[in-house]
Amino acid sequence: MAKVTSLGHMGFYVRDIERSVAFYRDILGLQVSDRSPRGAVFMTAQDRLAEHHELYLAPGRDDSGDVKVLQQISFRCAHLADVKEFYRIFLERNVPIQRVWTHGNTVSIYFADPDGNSVEVYWPTGIDVPQPFGKPMDLTKSEEEILARVKRLVAESRETN
Repeated sequence: MAKVTSLGHMGFYVRDIERSVAFYRDILGLQVSDRSPRGAVFMTAQDRLAEHHELYLAPGRDDSGDVKVLQQISFRCAHLADVKEFYRIFLERNVPIQRVWTHGNTVSIYFADPDGNSVEVYWPTGIDVPQPFGKPMDLTKSEEEILARVKRLVAESRETN
């Protein structure tokens, strides 16, 4: 049976991205592992190969009354087979899938919980890929085909950059 092994990372919308980065860096000792051109920041307490990020900070929180706080919550899986099994279960149980994706360093499914919160289950590929990076995936393929596609997409990205 598929199951998650741990909380992988959480994403929050913040009012002042640099103030939040300074807090998590200077107070908690996290380090920046990547920055998005759209202003988001990925932070980790570990080497980025061990866990690319445990915290994702995104601009967009304000005091307008429509307060966005949680960007997403992500759960790590031990095996690609677990992610594939979750995909089958989500389809079977009509869980709203937002996207099936690779970030190069993960194979992920994004979906909505019963309250509409964005949730991710993912398997880390072990490939170090600067973020943001994202391409659609087909989890009906074999594990070998999926991993080959991830490697091909990463290689193509590196050739164009």
